[in-house]
Amino acid sequence: MASPYRKILVAIDCSDESATVLARAAGVLEGVSGELHLIHVIEPLALAYGADVPMDVTDLQSGLVEQAKQTAHQYAERYHIPDKHIYVELGSIEKTILGKADSLEADLIVVGSHTRSGLALLLGSTARGLVPGSHCDVLAVKVDKKKD
Repeated sequence: MASPYRKILVAIDCSDESATVLARAAGVLEGVSGELHLIHVIEPLALAYGADVPMDVTDLQSGLVEQAKQTAHQYAERYHIPDKHIYVELGSIEKTILGKADSLEADLIVVGSHTRSGLALLLGSTARGLVPGSHCDVLAVKVDKKKD
């Protein structure tokens, strides 16, 4: 029998769906001793929109980071994740998540997965993009809204 996961890195996008992703990750640890780590990655605006950003976006980006930190801490409180296990970082989303998983020696990465179109399609590609470069298992939590 495979050993249980002990160190889980949960990648959230700070949307309402982050609660679903965190709940699934916490469920994986039910009945076993382990730790949750929470990461939110903000892609630098210059990276997201090309190097030709026509204005200085430093203040805007700093505001995004501060807002993300507050939101990540709110989610972390629900699952008693200590501050030292919360990471809000600037960088390439996939590379940053994979780098953090490696540095933590995580057993599992948990990430939300969308199957919609448009912006959600881009976000869903993160889950697919993590698998080839990951040195641990990746759990993609389906977070699509249920249609009535």
